[in-house]
Amino acid sequence: MNSRIVPDAAARIEPLPRTPSAAVVTASYAPDFERCRLLCETMDRHVTGVARHYILVEPRDMALFRQLEGSRRTIVDERNLLPRWLHVFDDPLSLFRRRIWLSFRTQPLRGWHVQQLRRIAIAAHAREDVLVFCDSDVAFLKPFDANAFWRNGKARLFRRDGVLADDGHDEHHIWSRNAGSTLGIDPAKLPTHDYISTLIAWRRETVNAMRERIEETHGRDWVSVVGSARKFSECMLYGRYVDDVLEGAGHFNGSEEFCRVHWNGQALSDDEFRRFVDTMAPEQVAIGMQSFIGTDVGRIRRLIGLDR
Repeated sequence: MNSRIVPDAAARIEPLPRTPSAAVVTASYAPDFERCRLLCETMDRHVTGVARHYILVEPRDMALFRQLEGSRRTIVDERNLLPRWLHVFDDPLSLFRRRIWLSFRTQPLRGWHVQQLRRIAIAAHAREDVLVFCDSDVAFLKPFDANAFWRNGKARLFRRDGVLADDGHDEHHIWSRNAGSTLGIDPAKLPTHDYISTLIAWRRETVNAMRERIEETHGRDWVSVVGSARKFSECMLYGRYVDDVLEGAGHFNGSEEFCRVHWNGQALSDDEFRRFVDTMAPEQVAIGMQSFIGTDVGRIRRLIGLDR
């Protein structure tokens, strides 16, 4: 490991502009297209304070997702984001139903891994000050202004304090430890915070500085470093970089989740769905129905009053 680290990273953090520019970033793929279409429709109806919406997809999905492109919505090919040595194939072990990304520099990666890499990589191509990450299985139900993500020149870091100090959360512990190793953080510094959610914001320049930190620490491309461990979380990487490397510089913390997510279990019945929406917290403006649960998009449309 290369110990040549850029010094005083926190001292290089400049305040955000008085009125920062913001972009929403969504990584998606063909099976989630109709969910992503619903996200776009509800964003256009309810979200303000956003200059652009980037949708990041693999090459074979570009033509499909271009249906969603517009004056403020751009479909981005992952070939413009990730190294050419990372190659995608149909996976014969899944009877060619799933995709796999292979190289000699990483572990074999699945779509959810590569979606995380795209979210990090877009910071080198976007021009907006703040990147707001929103999954494609989210739908906005209420007005939302992206100004919620900055205050007095600082960006909002979503953080649940002390969660990892409790029992359980085994996978999150692994992601956090791997983030620490990737960032060259002293392993004796035990993580306690969780940073994982959807509808969260990062500072673009901070993401790029985080990538530089990874490459300075390990002496090789950041994608090869992150992808060398199959158990990683982009949210943990950014959160630990801000807290453990920058010591919070340029950020303020917020634990309220703006999106209420049905993470796992069975698809909700109509009555359960209505109760789920009715019991949203006051600050929650969107819902997420995890796509792998299999909730029919048409049902969601009907239940939120957006029948096509």
